[in-house]
Amino acid sequence: MPKTENPLVGVKALGQSIWIDFIQRSMMASGALQRLISDDDICGLTSNPSIFEKAIAETDEYDAALEELIAEDRHTSDYDLYTALAVQDIAAAADIFSPVHQASRGDDGMVSLEVSPSLADDVEGTIKEAISLHERLNRPNVMIKVPGTKAGVEAFRRLTAMGISVNVTLLFSVSRYQDIAQAYVNGLAERHAAGQPLAGISSVASFFISRVDTAVDKVLADKGTDAANALMGKIAVANAKLAYAYYDELFNGEAFAALKAAGALPQRLLWASTSTKNPDYSDVYYIEELLGPDTVNTVPPATLDAYRDHGQPESRLGQGVPTAQRQVDALNSLGVDLDAVTDQLEKEGVEQFVQAFDRLLAALAVKRRALT
Repeated sequence: MPKTENPLVGVKALGQSIWIDFIQRSMMASGALQRLISDDDICGLTSNPSIFEKAIAETDEYDAALEELIAEDRHTSDYDLYTALAVQDIAAAADIFSPVHQASRGDDGMVSLEVSPSLADDVEGTIKEAISLHERLNRPNVMIKVPGTKAGVEAFRRLTAMGISVNVTLLFSVSRYQDIAQAYVNGLAERHAAGQPLAGISSVASFFISRVDTAVDKVLADKGTDAANALMGKIAVANAKLAYAYYDELFNGEAFAALKAAGALPQRLLWASTSTKNPDYSDVYYIEELLGPDTVNTVPPATLDAYRDHGQPESRLGQGVPTAQRQVDALNSLGVDLDAVTDQLEKEGVEQFVQAFDRLLAALAVKRRALT
């Protein structure tokens, strides 16, 4: 396919950056990641415990490196083995994306590594691990992922004030996103007041999409009324559009102007969980509905392939914000508490990452016994 006809390239032309939500050692070694950058204008990469679980536990690609690490220190913990493997992968990916980072003046080319999900409610533990990962990776285009829990809001503010780039993940509600956006502004303001530079700090707020529709649609289906059916598959996009409206107001308004003049970058919204879970919806539904300027969409490989094949780039994100508010209001009038739904999704999201991390460490222990 000529690059000019590639829908993924068309997305970038409309101001949205596509990142890939996947990592595996072979994609760096084989040149597959570089081809995604060259052919598809992929601008960054995200990882999470579930992705690393599949990469490390379900392939033999890490066995040689694991054997070397064990030989260096037979008493190292399974957690430290995982961290060493993950740091190797993230460093390799960050180096591949370095030219993108430089060409975009720090806006893109970012690669994310998450702190342990067991720290989701631990402010001090999150900060300590984030600093450790930041120092070990020592690259300007690495973001440390921190969950957007209540504890995560405070940890994020303090990490921003320290000058560490953060990807705040597991955001489901507009209100929690507003807390995170304000924490970013406050962290930058604290840093600026201390005479520290703002240039080089980057952040994204990872706002989850399809999980919201999966949860809300189940409640609407149980109601079964015409009014409920009319909202099926619409609330996740409406929720995201309202978050984007707040982003636009805050980061393009007077409140951020002084920090921007001092070299600060806006914290972009990153759409996460954008693969379609309901087979009744288009497999590129969430990419197409949330395409708009100054945003990021992190996309798993299958959805990336689907969009390359039949995506139709058109900027829709800024359209229909009043309609989005009416849809959320209509949901509330049906007795569905969206805040309660998103609170539960946050809790489940943390639990799922903890479980994936535990499975990963268990698999590493099995591999370790087999190699020693």
